[in-house]
Amino acid sequence: MDQSSISQNRRSKRSPLLLSAQIEVDGAPASVVVRNLSSEGALIEGAKLPHDGTLTTFRRNDLTVSGRIVWVQGRLAGVAFDRELEREELLRQVPKPRQKFDANFRRPGLACQPLSEADRKMLELWATSAPVAVFD
Repeated sequence: MDQSSISQNRRSKRSPLLLSAQIEVDGAPASVVVRNLSSEGALIEGAKLPHDGTLTTFRRNDLTVSGRIVWVQGRLAGVAFDRELEREELLRQVPKPRQKFDANFRRPGLACQPLSEADRKMLELWATSAPVAVFD
């Protein structure tokens, strides 16, 4: 299914995710992966998804909300929640981003540190004692 066409008809902004969750249908839980989440619904992926129109309960950590499956396409399905989620409820489900490291690229070699007096003498001896090839 072309997911670009799915996102064009949205009333609320969806956040792309890859989180584990569960849906429950008639008391039977099923593990799913949440692909995106908004205050009004979620895009889920799973092996055995219920048919569209099925009433379900969506669970992720401390969030439990009833809803219904509004469409199914292969391993993907859309869940519409019965109530709009508060912003704080949504943010609790999204993990905090990892701190980015600051890459410090430096050129290795002699320019990184000043030469000691002993290193300077060794370098001068090496440079001047090397045999020079003479071509006629």
